[in-house]
Amino acid sequence: MSYSPDGAAPGTDAGRTRVAVVTGGSRGIGREAVVRLAADGFAVVVGYAGNRDLAEAAVKEVVAAGGRAVAVQADVADEEAVAAMFGTAESEYGGVDVVVNAAGRMDLSPIADLDLAVLDALHRTNIRGTFVVARQAARTVRPGGAVIMFSTSQVGLAFPTYGAYVASKGAVEALTLVLARELGDRNITVNTVAPGATATDMFLDGKDEKTIARLAAQAPLKRIGTPAEVAELVAFLASPAGHWVNGQVVRANGGII
Repeated sequence: MSYSPDGAAPGTDAGRTRVAVVTGGSRGIGREAVVRLAADGFAVVVGYAGNRDLAEAAVKEVVAAGGRAVAVQADVADEEAVAAMFGTAESEYGGVDVVVNAAGRMDLSPIADLDLAVLDALHRTNIRGTFVVARQAARTVRPGGAVIMFSTSQVGLAFPTYGAYVASKGAVEALTLVLARELGDRNITVNTVAPGATATDMFLDGKDEKTIARLAAQAPLKRIGTPAEVAELVAFLASPAGHWVNGQVVRANGGII
């Protein structure tokens, strides 16, 4: 099977504009994924939870570079809001080819001290939110497309205080291959990106320079990653070049094990 000359994935219509929905697209890795996919020619729906100004700034950056984007507010755990977000992709751009679910929440606490209300809120975004977006993607993404979810390298590293967070992200990893098998007949790939220490607001929040330096030293490359580097992996998985990668959890952490 050959690739389309316009760079479309196998099984897609040559010449058709490819469309991406990116949740958590207003900041961090999601924001970088928006810009990177737009640079590859995607029209992008920038999903955001609450900060409209940041989402609109992402849209303006894409438009200034000659691309197309629109911001849509949606709580990923709200199935009606998510359906409306996908509906905007269809009404504005004609469909959905790639879904990047970068929306997430991280709360750290020793398990013995964990407030169960925090656990419920974390799991609402990271488990229910992932499932709601995955379900809508399974109903909507066009043949030849890709679904890209997010976990964390902490699932393998298992540092203290990350118990609730890794429990929620472990569920995402478990979902990955199941969804890949369910969507295989439509030539849709499903993969999960699991970043390590990455310089996002969510990661840096509450960490002093000593803690960040200690985490950076654990990687063979002796630094933490950047959101742009993770976005490159997202772009690869969304591209024809990455289409044979399927059902995988890809650790993007500079070599930390």
